[in-house]
Amino acid sequence: MSVRNLIPAAIFIIFTIWTASCDEHLDSPDSGASVEIILDWSETTDPPELYDGKVTMKNVNTGVLTTYSLDMAEIESAPGLYDISLEASADMPNGVKAEVKALSQSVTINAGMNKIKITPFCSVTNDDFIISEIFFSGTLQPSGNQYYGDDYVKLYNNTDHLLYADGLTLFESKFKTTQKFDYTPDIMGQAMTVHALYTIPGNGKEYPVQPGEYLLIADTGIDHRVINPNSFDLSDADFEWYDLSTQPAHLDIDSPTVPNLDKWYCYTLSFFMLHNRGFSAYGIARIPVDRQQYLNDYWYSYDYTIVVPAGSFPMSQSAYRLPNEWIVDVVNCSVQAKYEWNVCHPSLDMGWTYCGTIDHDKTRYFHAVRRKLAGFSRDGHPVFQDTNNSTSDFNPFVTPSEIEIQGTAVDINGTPCTTRTYDGVTPVAAIK
Repeated sequence: MSVRNLIPAAIFIIFTIWTASCDEHLDSPDSGASVEIILDWSETTDPPELYDGKVTMKNVNTGVLTTYSLDMAEIESAPGLYDISLEASADMPNGVKAEVKALSQSVTINAGMNKIKITPFCSVTNDDFIISEIFFSGTLQPSGNQYYGDDYVKLYNNTDHLLYADGLTLFESKFKTTQKFDYTPDIMGQAMTVHALYTIPGNGKEYPVQPGEYLLIADTGIDHRVINPNSFDLSDADFEWYDLSTQPAHLDIDSPTVPNLDKWYCYTLSFFMLHNRGFSAYGIARIPVDRQQYLNDYWYSYDYTIVVPAGSFPMSQSAYRLPNEWIVDVVNCSVQAKYEWNVCHPSLDMGWTYCGTIDHDKTRYFHAVRRKLAGFSRDGHPVFQDTNNSTSDFNPFVTPSEIEIQGTAVDINGTPCTTRTYDGVTPVAAIK
């Protein structure tokens, strides 16, 4: 594979894929697939020189990953549907070494020449909070009924200095990772489309969080064991999101012991919950404008087409857009058998994580997604992996930290949890 500049705005990486099959026309020119990957640097006046790079092709249908070095002259593969990603290093004009990444999902590779454009980006070291855990699947009551209200999100200060949580916004994506449409206009390169935003109050320095400390944001900050003995206590959470419901039959609970987040916007007329099968992306952002200006200026209307056996149906909807530069962290969640795409730009998240292998997976209850332990700081604080790739950064389908800490039920039978881990996998006892 060679790298060369063909036009000032792009770097082209050329490689050839030869088909290997038992087709009787194997020797025919039509049986080979040539792939030209175009790295589009249209917004960069001085594209960096890439080195120590690799291209990874993931066959979407089989899950098989094949990795190639950038300097390979040719590779062998088969036509099909692929996710194509690039990872490389580069020396920036200011002397900083950067990680360069690019991703294009669900790319069809046919026999003959294929030109695939992907936009590279330089990953930036996060100097703010990260999402360390999302518990969206919920618990079960002894009767077998699903229990609602004990979902939560944990944030973590993964840096080596004091952070303030004031003004940090928790949001949920409008688009679903299990349903892909071609939205027009396509603004993913500039912003995410969101439909729930809840912000930590404060004047800027009311909520300090030291390195190695967590923030627990609960759906409902009560002791849920009073209602469901298989749940746990969230009455000491740092914050909860609360909705003043307009539906008398579906009222939210306002905890007297847990402060509320400031509700900027939510699509529902009753109360907000995390998607309990994990069809959405969740993130945190620092929005530099006030609530009223945001609600006035950041509305997004879009069109798309639903194609079903009965025909094609044009659709139009609206939601809020959240500029990518405001976003601190994003985690795409999904279901293994239902995943179709990421609902954010790959500079924010190149992967996804899950708590179920099939839709309505009955084993997903009592499980969470938790960020992987990478090591420890000089002060002994856990340091968690953060490469903007949720597939690599998260342990899927693991025991929630609050269940471990409180020793509460891990299943419908009320079996108490007897283990403690840093990330759902690494035992605390194994480190000490």
